[in-house]
Amino acid sequence: MKKLIHHLRHHYYNWFKLLSFAAAIFLVMWFLPRVGKFQYEFQAGKPWLHPTLFAPFDFAIHKSDRQIREERERVSVQNYPYFDFDKAATAKGRESLMLLLDEKLPDQLLNRIKTRQLTLKIFDVVQNRGIIQHHKVLEKADKDQKVQVVKDRMATVYALTDLFTISSAFDFAARMVDTARFVDKPMILQLLGEVFVQNLVYNESMSKQELSASLQKISPTYGMVQQGELIISEGDLVTEDKFLLLSSLSYETEKRTGDFKRINTLIAGQFILVLAVFITLYLFIRLLRNDLFNELKKINLILVLMLLNILPGYLILSREPSLVYLLPFGLLPIVLITFFDSRTTVLVHLLTIFLVSIVVPNAFQFAFLQLIVGYVVVFSLDKHSRRFYFFRTSGFIFLTYIVIYLGFSLIQVSEFSLIDQRMIWMFALSAALTLMALPMIYFFERIFGLVTELTLLELSNTNSPLLRELAAKAPGTFQHSMQVANFAEEALYAIGGNVMLARTGALYHDIGKLSNPYYFIENQMGSYNPHDDIQPAESASIIINHVISGIEMARKARLPEMVIDFIRTHHGTSRVNYFYVLQQRKNPGLHVDERDFSYHGPLPFSRETAVVMMADSVEAASRSMKAPTEQKISDLVENIVGKQIENNQFINANITFKEIQIVRRILKKKLMNSYHIRIAYPE
Repeated sequence: MKKLIHHLRHHYYNWFKLLSFAAAIFLVMWFLPRVGKFQYEFQAGKPWLHPTLFAPFDFAIHKSDRQIREERERVSVQNYPYFDFDKAATAKGRESLMLLLDEKLPDQLLNRIKTRQLTLKIFDVVQNRGIIQHHKVLEKADKDQKVQVVKDRMATVYALTDLFTISSAFDFAARMVDTARFVDKPMILQLLGEVFVQNLVYNESMSKQELSASLQKISPTYGMVQQGELIISEGDLVTEDKFLLLSSLSYETEKRTGDFKRINTLIAGQFILVLAVFITLYLFIRLLRNDLFNELKKINLILVLMLLNILPGYLILSREPSLVYLLPFGLLPIVLITFFDSRTTVLVHLLTIFLVSIVVPNAFQFAFLQLIVGYVVVFSLDKHSRRFYFFRTSGFIFLTYIVIYLGFSLIQVSEFSLIDQRMIWMFALSAALTLMALPMIYFFERIFGLVTELTLLELSNTNSPLLRELAAKAPGTFQHSMQVANFAEEALYAIGGNVMLARTGALYHDIGKLSNPYYFIENQMGSYNPHDDIQPAESASIIINHVISGIEMARKARLPEMVIDFIRTHHGTSRVNYFYVLQQRKNPGLHVDERDFSYHGPLPFSRETAVVMMADSVEAASRSMKAPTEQKISDLVENIVGKQIENNQFINANITFKEIQIVRRILKKKLMNSYHIRIAYPE
């Protein structure tokens, strides 16, 4: 037991990494749909390259999407809209007509009676047959269009030509009046014009209900295949009929989970595949990206990003597989390339697509499409950190989807007209959703304490609040920081490293001097030096404490920890030598504790922090040179960097002696450029 506790105490960090992978595997297995997978790949119009296939079980033949769409259109056309016969409106119109007849007909008895009788007869004939309401459902109706008229709870089918419109009702009335004698013809037409009413009213709810019921009756299948029946022979061409048979068998195979034994074997197979993917990822990080393996937060970020793509994919696939292309799988490589290198991005994206492909229909097409999208993202965004490039990448993703899908579609259907237009809208929405990367990147920066190029660009802007304050209150320190940033940037370009991180860290490394700006010589404008009035030990304490003050200011300003590291390490554990020697001179014979005159560290632990330490020390020392020459500058750089090496200031940094020598050469060159010194050419 003691050995176990001892082991856990000294290896807990590695166990946390394994627990992260175990948690990711558990979540993937939990959400992974329990569906089988058809073992054969096939395409319409291509030869069947597998052994002769017989039906392993009875299954129904499923109609193609085109067949179902055509059948739905046919049902929609054959489904007649409902119109209700409005008895109340008809009766009200007849009452109004009778009142008008009594009021407006002349007094001649014979003319009055015949006119009244003919008017009522025309009204009854027209209204009893029905004047149909003008409705948008009839806008595209042809002469053969039929409708159903509901009268006395009975629905009767009529052709539109058998019913009246307002116009045809007047035409009918005019013809009836023309054939009559001894009637007041103008009066009849005038009266009918005032009382004709559209008494066949469209019943929207009943029409939609009937259409919905008719559409639901459409069967997705049209035949059966018996177990043992030949489906396709080896080498046969996959015709449209064969393609439907194979697609139906694939669908039924993936849907069938069978008995308890089948479920267990299915889960076991899925677990093996999932485990293989995560072991591959673990070995890649462990063996090829050891810098990532040493940081648990980066491993967790990779796993979280994978799960954010995999789990929604599984949820969609378990409910509506056809919508899987709505998910923005291009979002994963966009976020990954922001935090990691291109090699890591491509591998993680590829493994994520493999995990989704376990259950996605037409896995090859899906994986091929998403893999190309991943490469497009890497080519588009690698070493590009402006926000504009995210919008450009979203457009590239959409174009990639369209081009690759077009290629697959032409192979499968051979005609542009048969390509599913809905996929274009899904691709467009998926590409647009990749713009969520911008807020996601900001969110993950805060959660995992990482820094992206975008953030570094914003922080390195000299108009940021903290740098503006430094320029106003400590202008000498601000100029010094700008020079150090330029020196470090040039050196990191030469030896390789995060140039933007080093530049940003150099700009903020001395912000602690804001607490006592005039105690630092670069900010002393006159001849007065406040250190003349205090003891050397107190002066050293003020100088040393600018590191602690800088860390506090940086945290208050919410600077990232990676930038604060430059404040911590830019002096390492070096000694404030001037005040240490001055203390010894003022107190001869007394022991002076060197720790009181030394910075508290830590030592630089990266190539970037080491370069900033060298650039900071060299630039500060160069300001005290009188009549600088090429030799003086060379000696200064060699002495300062040499002492830092002697004092073991770089033992924790991943920088080689060869790289340090390159940094020395660049620092000499930059200083000579600053002082406008020309190289002395031999005579």
